Amino acid sequence: MKFTPKSSEQDLILGCRKEHPLAQKYIYQRYFGKMLGICMRYTSHREEATEVLNMAFFKVFTNIHQFKEPGTFAGWIARIVFNTSIDHVRKQITYKKVIDLNSEKETSINNDAIDNLATEDLYKAIQMLPPSSRTVFCLYVIDGYKHQEIGDKLGISDGTSKWHLSNARKELQKILVNKFRIRVAI
Repeated sequence: MKFTPKSSEQDLILGCRKEHPLAQKYIYQRYFGKMLGICMRYTSHREEATEVLNMAFFKVFTNIHQFKEPGTFAGWIARIVFNTSIDHVRKQITYKKVIDLNSEKETSINNDAIDNLATEDLYKAIQMLPPSSRTVFCLYVIDGYKHQEIGDKLGISDGTSKWHLSNARKELQKILVNKFRIRVAI
């Protein structure tokens, strides 16, 4: 079978199961951009995100026989990319045990200012956060995990997860004020 960038997803999956390099290349190209966005949430820069994504695609190609219909192939890949990103974070970060800071006042950001901030700039601001706080922030705010789930995934306590979220919000507030000149309401 001959593979092209316009080959159907099903044909490319079959080619990948037979370890055909062109099928793998076209799957990689087709999903690179979307999956890189997942990695970018949990890494400090594009090169690191690309490295994590390459590890994830290696897992995709070595485990493609485990993909089963009726699930979406993109969703299956995204799950592998997400898990690889979290594994990378676990290896790179040493989490500190901290006390539960539930009583700390949370800050909010002026929504009009956020509406004027480009998505790319917001991602850049998130990437400036300390790695551990960035990871908890993304898991909680973007991916919708609860503190207990985050704690289980990262091997930290609920209180530590809450502290990192609070820290991320404070740091993000500073970044938005100082770098992007966004007014913040406290």
